[in-house]
Amino acid sequence: MKTTEKTPVRPAGGFDAVKFMRQQRDKLSEKLSKMTKEEILEYFKKCKTQTTIKPCA
Repeated sequence: MKTTEKTPVRPAGGFDAVKFMRQQRDKLSEKLSKMTKEEILEYFKKCKTQTTIKPCA
């Protein structure tokens, strides 16, 4: 039995979540590489208070 490689199916013109995640990770890595440990901690504390998503009930 032969196995064939399957390419992932993506909707035409749709949102590519993997590509988006990689772009965001690279952007964040570049930003954090220029910071000290203390600056990184402060950055995440600031982000946490600004971008907290509260659940709807």
